[in-house]
Amino acid sequence: MRNANLHRKTLETDVSVGICLDGGEKDISTGIGFFDHMLNSFAVHGGFGMKVTVKGDLNVDCHHTVEDTGIVLGKAFEAALGDRAGIKRFGSCTIPMDESLAFASVDISGRPFLVFSADFKQEKVGSYDTCMTEEFMRAFAVNAGVTLHTKVLYGVNAHHETEAMFKAVAHALRDAVAPYGKSVLSAKGSL
Repeated sequence: MRNANLHRKTLETDVSVGICLDGGEKDISTGIGFFDHMLNSFAVHGGFGMKVTVKGDLNVDCHHTVEDTGIVLGKAFEAALGDRAGIKRFGSCTIPMDESLAFASVDISGRPFLVFSADFKQEKVGSYDTCMTEEFMRAFAVNAGVTLHTKVLYGVNAHHETEAMFKAVAHALRDAVAPYGKSVLSAKGSL
């Protein structure tokens, strides 16, 4: 099983993440209802087992909780991958959700990069600031060592736009971590 468990505690947050790339239980608790919903969708659509527990300074706002969750989840994802041998490496997906459409493409390359494009129509969904979606995706991509391109192509409802994006990223990652051969998929022989 490809799994990892990580814990990170700062003066702003206390984050514990367990991930299994091959499936398993999902148990998410960040203190931000909509963010829990997005992480659960990420786990379900990625085919990942995922346990996330976060205590953050929500009296300030949701920024530290969301970003730090992305950091720890990214590091756990990277650790669960091991040497990255025997995976498909690339994945892409476009997901519709009602009136919204989102796209994601990933390369599990060891070279972190984020290209993010979204103009969320509302600033908040519950207590979640929609601008934090970019911060989460950046923190995840950098710490997982993946190149991630994601875009909301169009939409009207920020809930739908955000959820379509999280699902598209999850499906792209699901494809990229799928078994494929035995070695690292690179003309160089390494990443």
